[in-house]
Amino acid sequence: MVLHKRGALIAGTAILAAMAGVAEATTLRDALIQSYNTNPTITGARAQLRAVDENVAIAKANGRPAFSGQVGFTQNFDGIGTFASRGRQLQATSTLSVPVFQGGAVRSAIKAADARVEAGRADLRGVEADLFTEAVGAYMDVIRDQSIVQLNENQVKVLETNLQASRDRFEVGDLTRTDVAQSEARLSGARSQLAVAQGNLVSSQENFRRVTGLEPVNLEPPPPLPILPDSPDRATEVAIENNPQLASIAATARANGFDVGTARAGLLPSMQIFAGTSYLNYLNTLQQASGLPGVAGNQVVTTSNVGVRLNVPLYQGGLVAARVRQARALQSQAFEQTVLVERSVVARARSSFASFRASNEAITANQVAVSANQLALEGARAENSVGTRTVIEVLNAEQELLNSRVALVSAERDRYVAGFALLNAMGQAEIRNLNLENPGPLYDPAVNYNRVTRSISDFALGSPPTTQATRTVGPTTVSGPQQPR
Repeated sequence: MVLHKRGALIAGTAILAAMAGVAEATTLRDALIQSYNTNPTITGARAQLRAVDENVAIAKANGRPAFSGQVGFTQNFDGIGTFASRGRQLQATSTLSVPVFQGGAVRSAIKAADARVEAGRADLRGVEADLFTEAVGAYMDVIRDQSIVQLNENQVKVLETNLQASRDRFEVGDLTRTDVAQSEARLSGARSQLAVAQGNLVSSQENFRRVTGLEPVNLEPPPPLPILPDSPDRATEVAIENNPQLASIAATARANGFDVGTARAGLLPSMQIFAGTSYLNYLNTLQQASGLPGVAGNQVVTTSNVGVRLNVPLYQGGLVAARVRQARALQSQAFEQTVLVERSVVARARSSFASFRASNEAITANQVAVSANQLALEGARAENSVGTRTVIEVLNAEQELLNSRVALVSAERDRYVAGFALLNAMGQAEIRNLNLENPGPLYDPAVNYNRVTRSISDFALGSPPTTQATRTVGPTTVSGPQQPR
């Protein structure tokens, strides 16, 4: 049974434990927290969600009063002297418009925007879980490749000792030149394998640095896995209940349903109350502009008005109907995508469970292989010392033992990653599930949402954006997450 509170992650082995240093060690917790705080994938996803939050503020603004003003100055270049020219004019107008009824368009738009915020938050959860899974894989790749390098280094040392022993025995006539050549060839092959292993380690280290922003120094063995489901059906049940992809597509389908209501509002009347005032100053040119010297008038004219405007759509060329059909088609698409995502989640949960179970079986088999090959090597060396085994048989036994040890290390890595991938598929690989006691505050998407959706000021423009992610071209600064302003 899967626990909702995941305290620890994945089991390490004795081989992996031997690779961890004591001084300045990096734990899996360190890697995950650093990724959570500074990886550009997740910081970019948070910025995208903040942009989605603004859609709610935009929808609300369409239902609020609007106030505008205009100021203008007019000078007729034909000269002052004709009644039509009016000479010079200074004009100022202001208008207040208050929407009273818009057919439910604003209400539907706000609900749609809120549903898309919910979908965006679920998407952010998915990005977070995928990032953690990638970080776990990168972490385990480094530990695996460090172990493989160490195993190959030990193999080279053993083969160097074997070669020296073969040469000594050749000098006394106990072995032939062929035996020496076989030892030399096997040593050269081991050195080649070591070079390949070292190259793979560098690649894994750079990938770890790319994902986490940390230097892969003295990685400690990871903690043990939590209790995972004992059947693919149980894993699927948990995934259907918790996977953020399903939550996202469900919210998107609801948003598309509200879009239908927004489009239908175009068939209904709309009403608004308006009020305005105007100011007109002829700047002492009214008499000249009239062309009648004896005419005197007020150089300043002010007017005010208030009223109600009702707009009744009678015919719009089929525009509203097209928009409604379009919104319904998009809603239908979301329904179909819901089934598609559900299929994907089920397949992912079952395949992750199969990979995890297979890696467990591989570990058991490779542990038996290591023990058997260790015993076979000891026997081959003993028999070689009395002349019943050849040098090449001893070399083959050493190579078989190395291969089984490398396979065991790889299987341990695969089990680790498969277990975490299963947690991800079940929607339980997020920071809230992992109990990562972050030294800084966790990112709360509601902080930005509450701020922007409650703001009614046209001048609350926010602060210019700054980069939250850390670069890897130089030393990485470790810092806790900060809520964007």
